[in-house]
Amino acid sequence: MAYRHGDRTQRILFPQSIDEYIPQDSPVRAYDAMIDKMDMQSMGFEFDTIKVGCPQYDPSAMLKLLVYGYSYGVRSSRKLERECHYNLSFIWLMSGLKPDHKTIAQFRRNNKNSLQKVIKQCARICIELDLIDGNVLFIDGSRIRANASIDKTITKEKALKALKNIDQRISCLLSECEQIDLQESGQGSLVHMQQELKESYILKNKIESALNRIQQEQKHSYNTTDSDCVMIHSRQGSYSGYNGQIAVDNKNGLIVNSDVVNQNNDLRQFSAQVQQANEVLSKPCKQACADAGYSNAQELEKIDKQGIKVIVPSKRQASKKAVGPFDSSAFKYVEQEDIYICPAGQRLSYKWNNSNRDRREYIADLRVCRSCEHWGICTKGKKYGRRINRNNNERFRERMREQYVETDSQEVYSCRKQKVEHPFGHIKHNLKAGNFLLRGIAGVRAEMSIISSCFNIARMISIIGVSGLIDRLAG
Repeated sequence: MAYRHGDRTQRILFPQSIDEYIPQDSPVRAYDAMIDKMDMQSMGFEFDTIKVGCPQYDPSAMLKLLVYGYSYGVRSSRKLERECHYNLSFIWLMSGLKPDHKTIAQFRRNNKNSLQKVIKQCARICIELDLIDGNVLFIDGSRIRANASIDKTITKEKALKALKNIDQRISCLLSECEQIDLQESGQGSLVHMQQELKESYILKNKIESALNRIQQEQKHSYNTTDSDCVMIHSRQGSYSGYNGQIAVDNKNGLIVNSDVVNQNNDLRQFSAQVQQANEVLSKPCKQACADAGYSNAQELEKIDKQGIKVIVPSKRQASKKAVGPFDSSAFKYVEQEDIYICPAGQRLSYKWNNSNRDRREYIADLRVCRSCEHWGICTKGKKYGRRINRNNNERFRERMREQYVETDSQEVYSCRKQKVEHPFGHIKHNLKAGNFLLRGIAGVRAEMSIISSCFNIARMISIIGVSGLIDRLAG
């Protein structure tokens, strides 16, 4: 069988320009056209052609490098530098420019606020191309690792324990120093002790500073590497990280807005994420949908008051567990008398309002409960009979539960997974962006914005193709 063999020393006639190396339907041309369409000045990038000093790289070229690199899992500044030298598509995209890794890292670090607006520009372009209609928004979050070790996380208990040990060690060192001073010369040296004493004081100051930060900000923990990240507890264990948030449009599954918060759960995020997405759309959406992790009545009510239909199941509706015969839902509330009627027909009267938990408590007569045939099953209270807690906004909660089970709502909610979980799957598995490179809330928001834009561009290419996207951007 004959084989084909190459010859590295064979002379060939190269094309006359770099542009001839890249086919017209290459995806890199779509990324180039997309960034060219963005309004760089409104995003906050500096353009000063008469600025003195060494010439800087064009911000649009640097942004193209970051977005295209992130789209193919190349995020490190050193790897991006290498691609500019050896990868033909990067060479074409940069028009032959070859910034070093320090320049790339400095651009990304110095333009965090501007990079946060990339996804908003990308979404507005999608709106102009009629790829986003903004009628139905899906909200979801996913935890992403921070560029910080959990070993650098200090809790209040850990800090107090460490301070106690350091104080004991400092006292011990001071006693040894005094003992050596009293002894004859040659019996010991203070050099190593003085150095250890100095290091102990430095460590003590760091721990005290972290403890003050925890107390002032009322945080559970503080990471000395990245002070903005939080301790995340997930299926993958405990680690330092952030909570990435996205709002996805129903029409083509494109991301309207992205955000990053340093909170371990989604309970207080619904209204903020919907509001940010509406600002990008320049109009309120008609429906907003999320999973039970966002089921916070106060947050849902803020959006409901704006005339937006909220489709969020309660945690009980999401769990789909069988309800027992004496569950609180089996008790009937009589609004005219402000009482509850138990399944056995007994009354639970209003007793007091728990202002700390924003709810009212209804309690049955203990003597009646003890004489009931369901005693021991319904309740085993020794001081009070059966107790029912009713939230002060229970009417709104009931309306949300009823609204969720409506036929139209169920049709929308059935599309939630395929619309809003798809982007996170692409980001974490295809783009290999399961962790952030930058530190601080501003840095991770900038990275999240770039990553979200990468998904949008890839999705647009899948929908209308490279040539079609370039033509519509040029139109």
